[in-house]
Amino acid sequence: MDTPRLEGKALITGASGFIGGRLRDTLIDQGVDVIAVRRKGSPPAKRGRSIELSYDDRDGIARMIRHEKPDWVFHVAGVTKGVTYDDFRNGNVMPTRNLLETVRDEHPAVQRFVHVSSLTSYGPSAPDQPHVESSPRRPIEYYGESKLEAERMVEAEHGVPWTILRPGGVYGPGDVDYFELFKQIERGFDVYFGNKNRVFSGIYVDDFVSALLFSAQHPDTVGKGYFVCDGVPVTWQRFQQQIVKASGKRVRTLDLPEIIVDIAALGGEWMTRLDHKPRLFNRQKAKMGAQPAWTCKSDALRALGWTSNTTIEQGIPATLAWYREHHWL
Repeated sequence: MDTPRLEGKALITGASGFIGGRLRDTLIDQGVDVIAVRRKGSPPAKRGRSIELSYDDRDGIARMIRHEKPDWVFHVAGVTKGVTYDDFRNGNVMPTRNLLETVRDEHPAVQRFVHVSSLTSYGPSAPDQPHVESSPRRPIEYYGESKLEAERMVEAEHGVPWTILRPGGVYGPGDVDYFELFKQIERGFDVYFGNKNRVFSGIYVDDFVSALLFSAQHPDTVGKGYFVCDGVPVTWQRFQQQIVKASGKRVRTLDLPEIIVDIAALGGEWMTRLDHKPRLFNRQKAKMGAQPAWTCKSDALRALGWTSNTTIEQGIPATLAWYREHHWL
């Protein structure tokens, strides 16, 4: 489907990140007045207006909401790295609570509060049974637990019209996580760590942006949450083979034992103890990677008329072309 158009004023958190930045650019291109909220120390918005705020500054958030009165709020910001559960609560739960409650108190006429959650809030799925919205929510690590806690906070809100979206793995131009796969393949190595046949659900970033704009405006999505994926779970082998095909590189395939992941995770935690800097790779993330499946279905959102346009056969070459054009590779 074509990307839905939005009118009015939109407030976006996390606009300096991958998904938020793509959403910001899409809305600015549509002529929407966009205000990007960024944490102190984050880089200024590359396009449009931005406001630097701490999410624990409720007075500052209240002043912003009273002054701007946005028609739409897209809460995309989140924290994926931390050492303790409190690190994740402070990055994912507290900002959601303060933003949502301030919108309710200062501007309850907002048309929609769209909260970006994650498939991890439900935990891993069975390989042959992708998650649907009625599946039990059983996160297995701090990030997923904090996303679930934030979801439950949104679900308890009755003064603001809200919608929750839970994407699978989001990839595309500007992403830094899947980029590591592209980089290693560009260097001639197609590497697995016991995960070749494990499956996951993904979504191309532009399709996820279309889901954000679609769900923000559809009257039947108020007070509901939805999974967003392209509908075709893939193995890591198939995903990486598509990168190899797009790159045109001759690669050496290495299927390494999974214990290397566990050793690297321990090393990451050891380094964190030395310098107190959270790292993306640790035992929590290794536990996620060891699961046989992280899959979901988007049937509920598709039933309302949303569709994804981009298969991995289309999205991976487009992503690779962006990395090369912007000299990431």
